[in-house]
Amino acid sequence: MSPSPVGSSFRRTNPRFSSFSAVMEAEKEIPLQEQGFGRRWLRWMHKNGVKHWVVPCTLLASALVRLCVGLGSYSGEGTPPMFGDYEAQRHWMELTNHLPMRQWYTYDLQYWGLDYPPLTAYHSWLCGKIGSFIDSTWFSLDSSRGIESPASKLYMRSTVILSDLAIYLPAAWLFTRIWHYGRSRRTQNAALLTLLFQPALLLIDFGHFQYNSAMLGLTLLATTSFIAGRDLLGAFFFTLSLGFKQMALYYAPAIGSYLIGKCLYLGPRDGTQLFVRLAVVTTGTFALLFLPFLPPFAPISGILDPISRIFPFNRGIFEDKVANFWCATNVLVKWKTLASQSVLTRLSTLLTFVGFLRQSDGGAVSHASSPPTCVLNSSMSFFLFSFQVHEKTILLPLLPLTLLLSTAPHDSDTFKLGVLANNVGVFSMWPLLRKDGLAIQYLALTLLWNRLIGHGPPVSLHRATFLDMLTWVVYLGCALLHLLELVYRPPTRYPDLFPVLNVLLSTPVFLFTFIWSIKSIIQARWAVGGLTTCEPKERKAGPSTAFPIENPSGVSTALAPPDNAQHRREGRLRVESLGYASGKRQADTSIFKFPSSTSASTSS
Repeated sequence: MSPSPVGSSFRRTNPRFSSFSAVMEAEKEIPLQEQGFGRRWLRWMHKNGVKHWVVPCTLLASALVRLCVGLGSYSGEGTPPMFGDYEAQRHWMELTNHLPMRQWYTYDLQYWGLDYPPLTAYHSWLCGKIGSFIDSTWFSLDSSRGIESPASKLYMRSTVILSDLAIYLPAAWLFTRIWHYGRSRRTQNAALLTLLFQPALLLIDFGHFQYNSAMLGLTLLATTSFIAGRDLLGAFFFTLSLGFKQMALYYAPAIGSYLIGKCLYLGPRDGTQLFVRLAVVTTGTFALLFLPFLPPFAPISGILDPISRIFPFNRGIFEDKVANFWCATNVLVKWKTLASQSVLTRLSTLLTFVGFLRQSDGGAVSHASSPPTCVLNSSMSFFLFSFQVHEKTILLPLLPLTLLLSTAPHDSDTFKLGVLANNVGVFSMWPLLRKDGLAIQYLALTLLWNRLIGHGPPVSLHRATFLDMLTWVVYLGCALLHLLELVYRPPTRYPDLFPVLNVLLSTPVFLFTFIWSIKSIIQARWAVGGLTTCEPKERKAGPSTAFPIENPSGVSTALAPPDNAQHRREGRLRVESLGYASGKRQADTSIFKFPSSTSASTSS
């Protein structure tokens, strides 16, 4: 293979690239996939023999960016008496360290009462215990409310960064090695860059102040485990994710239907064994998490305290201006006055169920074809139609969408729509970020991430697709809304004018992404084996190798395809249609081992 023009542009001895303009001319010859700043940096590192430093430099740079974001303000800074999410997290560390477990979910609920599952409480207890060793005044009961000393803020910021380093960063690295195991190392590292610098998560966790990366990291570990055929390990990680934040339920329909479908696929004997083992792992993990609130450690009614706090149906269909179906349509249909709270609860449940119904009946087949797409469909359905959604919960559908675009071709619909939805997701949180004083971080991180992955509005309009035109219109609308907000003060009669316009601009993009996810699932199911859910007729001779099956002994193996040559060709075509044709080498990790038969079948 001949060297690329860009590779020679770094050689000072070549007179062709003696000027900056010559270098820019050479970059025009770079394939579209290589035009991002991140990919050019990876290319330079690989060509100069320092590719082993790519991952350490990436992790160091991402940690530095997180530190820089944390230098700014946070939710509720200097705004007594309730302050904001920062004070809520600090207060939970305070009460878990000074009160018995039975009072964690009942103590002074009017002042940031604990409303997350027990794993968050245990995490708060650990952070509060370590912080109390440093300075006990940071978490003294009641008297420390609203404390904002520089040392306490530094400690609180460090807990977010350490939680991220311990869970999310390793999970993202492992995902790129497992999901993209058949791709080049440079492509895997490009996917890692895309995940670690995603602006929405950085702004909420390290700017606004929350611990979403811990929950998302556990979900990412679960997804990676399912991809590798380690279903029991995946069930364990996903249960931990649910035990950390109840919003992980957004992913539950996709993951649950995959596991149930796989049990049905394995047949009565093996499927029943897998189902029992999954039930034992899930039930046992939940029992351990809720153990302090169960007999004999607490009365039978003790379990109702965390449950009533975790699922607050008495708060209404929505609170703030969030870019989902209910808030967008509330401009014309006043839902809260038109229907009672119980009716809205049932209606939102019905719409949410209908939203992910298409992917739930596909079982293991559709989920094996593209797990992130099914998770995207489920989480986006919850975000758009479910009860009591906050603007920050857009982080949940953005995670699988970012996984999909991480190595997609730059001219594909997956990449274009993935980047558009990510940028609009950040834009939809602008009213919250503006209130927190994070305007500079909002602009800087959005531009950095888009520059890193090589995304920009389409320049050539005469060859633009519908998605390109949509991108232009949406970006133009975002820019105009920001400009209006700078030069025009909303009338007294409509104080929420700009947040409502933000909702009306963002919601159609999320709806379009939701519809696209349904289309992608249908296409993937057709590529695997048609739109029917019945078992293949050649099942007795051996199922397809489109996805690995975990046998009852717990060892992940790919069941051999039929001996019939025609069926082997069909299986190979299905695998290639799912993007596995390049999987000629296996992942080398100590936890996950990939089936050799899949690689063999695709390389033939």
